[in-house]
Amino acid sequence: MSQAKVDKYKVEKANRKETMAKQKRNRFIAKVCGSIVALALVAWIGVSAVIYVIDNRPVKTIYATTAGIDDYLNELYAEDTETEEATDKEDSTESTENAE
Repeated sequence: MSQAKVDKYKVEKANRKETMAKQKRNRFIAKVCGSIVALALVAWIGVSAVIYVIDNRPVKTIYATTAGIDDYLNELYAEDTETEEATDKEDSTESTENAE
């Protein structure tokens, strides 16, 4: 071996512990980032699937007749109108009596 190769080997051997720790740390970071990206992708696909299913499910339509409610409201309106007319007649009679 030449002296340059021997010197290079000695430098690599001296820094081997730091180099191995750096590689281990980089692998860990790569695994964590990959897991986060995979989890985000799976979540995105899941949410998209749920939204698609909810948007495309059949709509249940319920039909109801409101004739009974309409009749009830019309009766209330008629009673209210009759009450107002009766009150107006009483007020006008009282005002004419007071004027005399």
